[in-house]
Amino acid sequence: MTVVVETDLALPDGRGLHVYDTGALDADDQLAVFWHHGTPGIGAPPAPLFAAATERRVRWVSYDRPGYGGSTARPNRDIASAAADVASIADALHIERFAVMGHSGGGPHALACGALLPGVVAVASMAGLAPRSAEGLDWFAGMAESSEASLRAAAEGRASKARYEASTAFDPAVFTAADHATLAGTWSWLLGVVAPALEAGGGGLIDDDLAYVAPWGFDPARITAPVLLLHGALDRMVPASHSEWLARHCPSAELRICPDDGHISLLNSAAGALEWLCERADHR
Repeated sequence: MTVVVETDLALPDGRGLHVYDTGALDADDQLAVFWHHGTPGIGAPPAPLFAAATERRVRWVSYDRPGYGGSTARPNRDIASAAADVASIADALHIERFAVMGHSGGGPHALACGALLPGVVAVASMAGLAPRSAEGLDWFAGMAESSEASLRAAAEGRASKARYEASTAFDPAVFTAADHATLAGTWSWLLGVVAPALEAGGGGLIDDDLAYVAPWGFDPARITAPVLLLHGALDRMVPASHSEWLARHCPSAELRICPDDGHISLLNSAAGALEWLCERADHR
């Protein structure tokens, strides 16, 4: 049985981060993997991957991004700021070498760690966005109407995004039939991390979306560690063209497009992504 220990880390700037950890390493051959959650969500590590993690001797470490759960909000945060938060957690837990893994909105934050932190040995981004400034990418093309409207509202600024969130509800059409089936099955766990993320309001979600459409604060091309970009070809929330663009601009990237998957059903391949991280980490 995997035990998750939750603690609160005080930062020098007065903020706090709510941290999750599945236990101290007891052998040199174990690997710490920092999990980056989606939007909206809290940072609890992915329970559907616990069995695979135990088999691969993986220690999960994660945290609520600022504005979610038990972590203090950080107004005007950018994607790059995740790297400093992860570095603070790694220092507090005496972790020098680790991999990073993110799904959906967690993907860009995982990439930030790969670009900015020397201790990162491998990166996996699943169904993640490319930068809004991506040259040659029609950034909104292929998004479901509601996904595009949400991000266009963010591009207009905080007030516009807040009005959008106050006046709309979740659109189930953003997910494919396979996505809905996955949410009703193994990855129903996701529902348990989304609900508490919204209990205190939509501040964390708004901050996330504003960061996605603003300058990220780093260049994904700077990542030298191995990168896996995993994406569903049928994704209606974040089109696969985003990972395809990243693959063309990240020299160390490997691209895997899953032809029958959407935004959520892609997670059925997450255990394979975790295995990929462990194998790449073994060689660094």
